[in-house]
Amino acid sequence: MRAPGLLVLAALAAAPAGAQLAPPNAAGVSMGHLHIRTPGVERQRAFWVDGLGAQPGQFGPHHLLKIPGAYVLIQQAEQGAGTDGSTVGHIGLKVRDLKAALERLKKAGFEVPEAGARQAMFDGPDGVRIELIGDAALNGPVGLHHLHFYTPAPEETQAWYAKVFGAAPGKRGPFDAADVPGVNLTFSKSDAAPAPTRGRALDHIGFEVKNLEAFLRQLAAQGVIIDTPYRRLPSFGIAIAFFTDPWGTSIELTEDLDKY
Repeated sequence: MRAPGLLVLAALAAAPAGAQLAPPNAAGVSMGHLHIRTPGVERQRAFWVDGLGAQPGQFGPHHLLKIPGAYVLIQQAEQGAGTDGSTVGHIGLKVRDLKAALERLKKAGFEVPEAGARQAMFDGPDGVRIELIGDAALNGPVGLHHLHFYTPAPEETQAWYAKVFGAAPGKRGPFDAADVPGVNLTFSKSDAAPAPTRGRALDHIGFEVKNLEAFLRQLAAQGVIIDTPYRRLPSFGIAIAFFTDPWGTSIELTEDLDKY
């Protein structure tokens, strides 16, 4: 794994306290972050902050944005492909007022559809596909709702995330799904083999893990190949590791990210 990703997490560790990550499940896992690479950092920031109401932060050259249950990390990088055709096809967000959110995004210069009854689907900056779901009971303007995976084997993918991360399997409407604190993981069948996420606009997703070293030993025992081994960043008080799921989703594991 390239060094810039490590630098982003090192910067993140110095973040001030704010909206914290969800408490972990019995496996010690909760949602952590979404990592977006873009040549247009300010445009991504405007989308998330001005349009959707995320809490902004700045750490060195990188932006850290907070939404309930997760962080969004924005890294300056060369243009990569969007989410269409990759293993994570879109990000699902809840907004308290769908019409108002779309109006703010339009005012900020983004092309968005007209508000439907409860849902809107469109491409955000850099081709990151976004689904907005209206929820008047939401405490705050925006929150992470789901990540929608596209895979040739939805039931197998669901079972893998349940086994590896302790995700609670179930259904979300007609879709196979699994819940990790802070996010729903939704799985749809893809007729074509999906592209890996690495190097795309949504480069990887992150989970926060308690006792990361022990968790990585469990992964190794299951035959999971770790791309970037456990690394403690003592100056910042966090630990990280990277691996890739069997379908090409790049995943970062962090420990103690929930303290910031």
